[in-house]
Amino acid sequence: MDAIDKSQYTPMMRQYLTIKEDYNDAIVFFRLGDFYEMFFTDAYLASRELEIQLTGRDAGAKERVPMCGVPHHAADAYIERLIQKGYKVAICEQVEDPATAKGIVKRDVVRLITPGTYMEGTSDDINYLASIGINPKNYTISYLDLSTGDTYSILLPKDLNILINELLQIQPKEIIIANTIDESHLEQYIKSEGVLVSYNSDIDVPSVFDHLYQTLPSKEEKKTFKRLLNYIIKTQKRELMHLKDVTILEASSYLRMDSNTVKNLEITETMRSNNRIGSLFWLMDHCETAMGSRYLKKQLLRPLVNKNTIITRYDTIDVLNNEFIVKQELRDLLKNVYDLERIVGRISYGNTNAKDMVQLRRSLSILPELKEKLLALKTPHTTFLADTIDPLRPLYDVLERAIEDDPPLTIKEGGIIKEGYNADLDAIKNSALNVKEWLHELAEQEREKTGIKKLKIGYNRVFGYYIEIPKGQVANVKDEFGYTRKQTLTNSERYITEELKQKETIILSSEEKSIQLEYELFIELRDQARGYIHTIQQNANILSEVDMLISLSISSEELNLVRPVLNDDNTIEITDSRHPIVEKVLTDDVFVPNDIVLNKHTDILLITGPNMSGKSTYMRQMAITAILAQIGSFVPAKEAHIPVFDAIYTRIGAADDLVSGKSTFMVEMLDANNAIQHATTNSLILFDEIGRGTATYDGMALAQAIIEYIHEKIGAKTLFSTHYHELTDLDKSLSKLRNVHVSAKDQNGTILFLHKVKEGPTDKSYGINVASLANLPQGLIERSKMILNNLEEQHDQLIDHSSINLFNFDDFETDNSEPEIKDEIIQLLEDIDIDELTPLEALNLLHKIIQKL
Repeated sequence: MDAIDKSQYTPMMRQYLTIKEDYNDAIVFFRLGDFYEMFFTDAYLASRELEIQLTGRDAGAKERVPMCGVPHHAADAYIERLIQKGYKVAICEQVEDPATAKGIVKRDVVRLITPGTYMEGTSDDINYLASIGINPKNYTISYLDLSTGDTYSILLPKDLNILINELLQIQPKEIIIANTIDESHLEQYIKSEGVLVSYNSDIDVPSVFDHLYQTLPSKEEKKTFKRLLNYIIKTQKRELMHLKDVTILEASSYLRMDSNTVKNLEITETMRSNNRIGSLFWLMDHCETAMGSRYLKKQLLRPLVNKNTIITRYDTIDVLNNEFIVKQELRDLLKNVYDLERIVGRISYGNTNAKDMVQLRRSLSILPELKEKLLALKTPHTTFLADTIDPLRPLYDVLERAIEDDPPLTIKEGGIIKEGYNADLDAIKNSALNVKEWLHELAEQEREKTGIKKLKIGYNRVFGYYIEIPKGQVANVKDEFGYTRKQTLTNSERYITEELKQKETIILSSEEKSIQLEYELFIELRDQARGYIHTIQQNANILSEVDMLISLSISSEELNLVRPVLNDDNTIEITDSRHPIVEKVLTDDVFVPNDIVLNKHTDILLITGPNMSGKSTYMRQMAITAILAQIGSFVPAKEAHIPVFDAIYTRIGAADDLVSGKSTFMVEMLDANNAIQHATTNSLILFDEIGRGTATYDGMALAQAIIEYIHEKIGAKTLFSTHYHELTDLDKSLSKLRNVHVSAKDQNGTILFLHKVKEGPTDKSYGINVASLANLPQGLIERSKMILNNLEEQHDQLIDHSSINLFNFDDFETDNSEPEIKDEIIQLLEDIDIDELTPLEALNLLHKIIQKL
């Protein structure tokens, strides 16, 4: 907002403008009575985004100030809409009692709500706020979920693609960077992804938070984490006791998957509609608690590589499958567990209500029995989990004695504390109760005295207590009754008496005292609960894991999954492998299972077959099997022997990147390069139709070179599908490549997909048959058959493999004998202004570079 001359405005508006100066990047919700008001540019913005009426307010200046507002009791819904659109909202409250204020009521911002600090998400939603640190050798990402207190840190090599992939996987809603950043292209990329960028260079953090980040090994990692902490301390202005010690993420501790792999395999949402339904997470999530669902999602995004931990989970699922009654009893208990992680967050934050306390009490109530059930399973792991649970009986007992079973949402209206918990409160309530009994007796006495049978005593906030008499009987009211007329309604008259007003004063005074005392007692209970935060979080972690393990057990039974055998010889032998999601959604057809075998004799399966035959499905089910196995789940197969993979790299499906201006072919090559640069012999690579995005010969040549490079240089287990039939001859020169094809049948010109994977290459492409299924004009189909016949007659073998040295990759590595050419090319690239470069200029520049090479 531009500088404004405050002197022309009223004191209240001057107060607003002073506060707004410190929150120029936020929409200020300014509390006035029962409303939050917005002014000036905030009012224009909020009225448009929230679709509420824009009005004006007299504020001392010549013209009315633009204004809009929302009721304070309904503000949460409006705030959520603004946060979802990427705005920040500063909540400005009255911080002193108007009744005792001298002059303008003091106001201040009590919280800055941002996309990364929003705490009211959906049950399985994970809302991350991240901070990026940059130094000459590394990138550092620190991030947290404020609603649960989970905090993380990861150190990455100084590779922008790796950083961007990690950010895409974390999917933070807001990213903090230093006020001065050398890498403006990074900032531009973050903004292009629709993520809010906030700026903060301050790393001053109170010493009470030191324990959170002491395990971080480097100074730079600590700085990045402290910048994150400083930001939430400044914006939230709350105690943050629920923040957990940082979890250090090391790439070697998890199965690595970049953001494209997560997307291609539809792990948490579908590619086409970004919907949870149809994803692997949707398929496997039978959790009873929100915490369990979030824990499962995290596991799917970062599967394990520790073989012992994985096998421990297999053992637990085996026992759960055999102990059906105990498993069902555990599920029934978990149905009474609420979202303890977020309840703890609200307790720490100071915005918890009595409903939260009831949910905490109910969750604690099942812990003793849940311990017993876990011990009954008699496995080392479930015994460990049971022994780690602390039922917190002292906290449960005080909540059981203190909190009503069905209290109101607000904590300033009474009705929270049970009778018998506090003697002073009971005395106040009994005093009010005695007066109310007197009111009941008074009504009976007045009916008898006046003879008016329909006389009643009522109350409203404007007139207090009154005697109400129907219009038809008003003539029966006599002066000696001592009634004073107070209000005339359509069908009745309302009166007061001196005695009634005296009793009203007693009642209202008692109610006010009662409400205030209940509020104070509730705050004491909340503070008591704060002392147990870390133990509650420990219990929440255990309940999440138990819930997830039961969910995996249910999936193993419902989806007919089998326990995999993990091996150390990098062998894949899967009998009757299935794609569990496709199998689940098939309604009319039966899913056709297939074997997948890659052993010491085979590193690469070259897959051919017609479009729509199931090549991509076959590849995806291999990856899904690996992911499920490495979160400790059983897998969709009749039998499965697989290794523990260190990474999965995929390129499945045609896609471009319009935002970044990358073509389908460029995206293909970037994905291929990511795998080639980082894959090891322990990785799994899935390449689907590499080369489709460019000219036929170029695509085929690149596909062949990539296959050869993986075969000779990497040795990773690879499923490589192709429409280039010529590549099937590679099995003659590459000893660890094997041809398989997805079979189909031509029935009188109509293709029948058999979906069965068989040995050897396909005998034909069936492309025209597939086109026929799309109902292209019959004349066009017949013409394409004639052209195909002519081409097949003219066809000579395009590549003579016998005359090529297949494995001379080293011959083409960078030649250091001509540094001057390298320097010239580097200079050319350094002189480029990429923001001003047109596509034609880019092509010309590329031509120059090629000529120099």
